[in-house]
Amino acid sequence: MAWVAAVARLRARRESGVLVTVATVRGHAPRAAGAKLVVGRSETWGSIGGGNVEAVAIDRAREMIGASKPEPELLDFALNDKVTNRHGVQCCGGTVSVLLEPLPVVRAVAIFGVGHVGLELARILARQDLDLHLIDSRSDMLTKKRLDVLADAVAQVHTHHTPLLPEEVFEELPHGTHVLIMTHDHAEDAALCDAALRTTRLGSIGLIGSAAKWVRFRKRLATEGGHDEATIDRIKTPIGLADITGKEPATIAVSVAADLLRTFETEGNLHHPGVAAPGFDVPPGQTFPQVTSGGVTPA
Repeated sequence: MAWVAAVARLRARRESGVLVTVATVRGHAPRAAGAKLVVGRSETWGSIGGGNVEAVAIDRAREMIGASKPEPELLDFALNDKVTNRHGVQCCGGTVSVLLEPLPVVRAVAIFGVGHVGLELARILARQDLDLHLIDSRSDMLTKKRLDVLADAVAQVHTHHTPLLPEEVFEELPHGTHVLIMTHDHAEDAALCDAALRTTRLGSIGLIGSAAKWVRFRKRLATEGGHDEATIDRIKTPIGLADITGKEPATIAVSVAADLLRTFETEGNLHHPGVAAPGFDVPPGQTFPQVTSGGVTPA
């Protein structure tokens, strides 16, 4: 399998890995500079020449997959019979430098409600390396023409039209997905909040709205939903940065996006796959949308 396809497969499976590249070669070596190997938790794709170089690179890559904050590393190898190797002798006569680059599981974000604010927020978040899910009960919010502004997205964008029960999408979202609830209908928002609290594998949950709206929702979640105070506190509202008070959709979107990115920074590697956080477990039988190089992919 070509290394690009292998990286795409890891991303689709939401599994971490390491891209291993022969960076420099002096003298004789099994492979030329540029040869690549992709290492996953239990599989590898490609080759950088076999022998001790490849075996050590795989060992180190697996250690990096299990680390909390892996950083790119450069390993140097002398290929001669005077060097004591971990995995046997390689005496081609040259020297090789191998670059190991972590391939972490990307974060996932779901926006429920792709109205004026939702679309502006999607435009901003689409510039990040994310799995971005856009959900709306109104089909006209998810037309190709309307979402053409996301055609050059860095993120993998997936759309979900849910005319009846948008909360059912929670079961389709990747573990650890950060959820933002901002639909056109307060009743829909309330149902989504209740369903989100019953879905323990989600990341952060944010709700757009006023303090008065939250007072009503909080009471309803406790009395009708049966949620305790600690569970209800999983929902953050209002969302966005408190010192940005503009009401224009683009301004609100910038504020919400900045707040979410700050959440990412705060949590750091808490949900990094190497920490085996439950938010990144892949559920049995989970299927994934088609992986593309960007743009919108219907789910």
